[in-house]
Amino acid sequence: MKNTLNGADYKLMVTNAAAAVEKNKQALNELNVFPVPDGDTGTNMALTLCHAADDLVSVDSKRICKVADKTSSSLLRGAHGNSGVITSLLFGGIAKSLKEKDEADAVAFAAALRVGVDRAYSAVNKPAEGTILTVARLAAAEAESSAKNGADIEKLLSDVCDTAEEALAHTPEQNPVLAKAGVVDAGGKGLCIIYRAMLAAVKGETIGRESGAQTNASGDHWLHAAVGNEEAGERAA
Repeated sequence: MKNTLNGADYKLMVTNAAAAVEKNKQALNELNVFPVPDGDTGTNMALTLCHAADDLVSVDSKRICKVADKTSSSLLRGAHGNSGVITSLLFGGIAKSLKEKDEADAVAFAAALRVGVDRAYSAVNKPAEGTILTVARLAAAEAESSAKNGADIEKLLSDVCDTAEEALAHTPEQNPVLAKAGVVDAGGKGLCIIYRAMLAAVKGETIGRESGAQTNASGDHWLHAAVGNEEAGERAA
């Protein structure tokens, strides 16, 4: 049973998320049909998260506020594309909510997820449902409910993952572009991958980075956006 998260825990959660999205970036690219079918959602999320993971290598603090703040600022600097910006906003809200905290229990972390959602929604002029925003919102609501019912951190994140994946499955019903293509939302799928990677971290599991996944000093990533979107009609496995 894990009742609190400290800085080391959060660092592993972020680095796991970066590695997991990196490993799945091409599958996410192939789902990318909304808002623009440019096949780069996975690449952009990987670019964004790996930028933060690289910056966290030199961070050694047990205070969750310090690691969350560094993660937030790094994601903001390294954000690529709409999906990267929204990801940075979600993590930025988490950092804002955890300000000055040494550790976060389930209630505090659930509240942080909610602040992240609020920040992301407020930054989008016309939020569309059936997207990463929907998945994040419903997951945060489940986190609050789970925490209220006395869940520990691991149970809370497990509930978040299950709810996020259920919400993702319904995204084609909410977005006609997704329905026409026969796919779930790429950004929402990426967020589900992030949540699962965070849960793995809480369980003590480390997800390794792909070879060559480091960024260079300018923040550019040794990846290339997928060309075209020929397989955008394929459903997520």
